[in-house]
Amino acid sequence: MPEPTSIEPLRFEEGALLVLDQRVLPAAESWVRCETPAEVADCISSMAVRGAPAIGIAAAYGLALAGEDRDGAAELLRATRPTAVNLGWAIDQVLDAPDVLARARELHSEQHAADRRLAELGASRFEAGDRALTHCNAGALATAGYGTAGGVLRAAWEQGRLQQVWVDETRPLLQGARLTSYELTRAGIPYRLITDSSAGTLMARGMVDRVVVGADRIAANGDVANKVGTYPLAVLAARHGVPFYVAAPLSTVDAGTPSGDAIPIEERDASEVVPGLPALNLAFDVTPAELVTAIFTEAGVLEAPYEEAIAAALDR
Repeated sequence: MPEPTSIEPLRFEEGALLVLDQRVLPAAESWVRCETPAEVADCISSMAVRGAPAIGIAAAYGLALAGEDRDGAAELLRATRPTAVNLGWAIDQVLDAPDVLARARELHSEQHAADRRLAELGASRFEAGDRALTHCNAGALATAGYGTAGGVLRAAWEQGRLQQVWVDETRPLLQGARLTSYELTRAGIPYRLITDSSAGTLMARGMVDRVVVGADRIAANGDVANKVGTYPLAVLAARHGVPFYVAAPLSTVDAGTPSGDAIPIEERDASEVVPGLPALNLAFDVTPAELVTAIFTEAGVLEAPYEEAIAAALDR
């Protein structure tokens, strides 16, 4: 099987962070050059770079551009998006490092290794001929170039355990239609795009064997915040007896958040939904732990009771 063309969402070269602009994919592959923390912060808040692990890595590189005012840059970067815990985690990892850039590069490399490990663990739950459904984008673009949920799909395909992927469009910004389809095309993985509201019908017809999604924050009890629309998928999967998996690195686990009720949910501008009309634009929702079949992490596959499994994984 030929090696899929690699995708790099972020590069640090010649004193600047280069961001593959996800706002214009797949129509164009354009890079945004960031030379200041403010420019990195704008890329994160405007979703030129998105995906919990990727924005954490971008913020770490942003601090490498801060010069003397690391604390001010950290405050600016933390404020960009409130739900993804990887953002603050990555900032804390590099803030007091003797060499910020070197530590940021380490985080980038460590994330790629974590993606590969959790992807292999997740793929082992698949069986030949499986048809998987995914929501939003949790592939190479959202992480360090391999993917969490997208990485699981890629590993399952490479192992001959995946037949095709159902890709939710993921309203209102169409990260599934634009970004996941782009990644799957590059990887040569068969897929079909569906409207978000089609998932229940597909499950009722026995056309979905597994659901796998990413996460922006996982609470200590196993509740999962992810792109809005994930929670209804989990409810539908439970109704139809379809395994519902979450794939995320341990950096997405927030031991300081006891449950999903305490996760801040970002509300974005209503114009992203429809210009000129009143709208509520919640970027994320929370899936209760009891609807999650398993969580794939680089430390192992976590299963209920999640509070104990998560605590043990973090201790390791």
